[in-house]
Amino acid sequence: MGATFSVFEADNKASGVGVSGEHGPNPSEVYGFVGAISTVVATVIFMVWAYIPDPWLHSIGIFYYPSKYWALALPSYAMVTIATVFLFYIGLSFMATPPPTSLNSIYDENSKDPVCFDPALEEDDRPIEPYSDIGIDQINELMFKEWK
Repeated sequence: MGATFSVFEADNKASGVGVSGEHGPNPSEVYGFVGAISTVVATVIFMVWAYIPDPWLHSIGIFYYPSKYWALALPSYAMVTIATVFLFYIGLSFMATPPPTSLNSIYDENSKDPVCFDPALEEDDRPIEPYSDIGIDQINELMFKEWK
């Protein structure tokens, strides 16, 4: 008979219908899904191993598993390790911070002086001031001016 005509041609890349440069889910989504499912399965296996008595495990044919000591030891070691890492990080931060008497705590290579614009400009015509550091004299005046 005659030739058929279709509006949706698979070879027409300009139409955007039926042709996609990327197929399937994003790899990071797949890794996230697999990671979430693996975490749930590992948690269930850990809980079964930790809470079910040994005779029950033997009755269903499971004879090789770690000692129940590790059901308490592993989480305890993990928590102590995490707490030690946090304390170590805080200690390193304190060691890297200059003392309060150092001028580096007031001025350093990243300090920016405030920029003054023409005061004759009206407030609506004035540009937004870029961020800058507040001088120690201004801070002292704001904090301690009633003591003068």
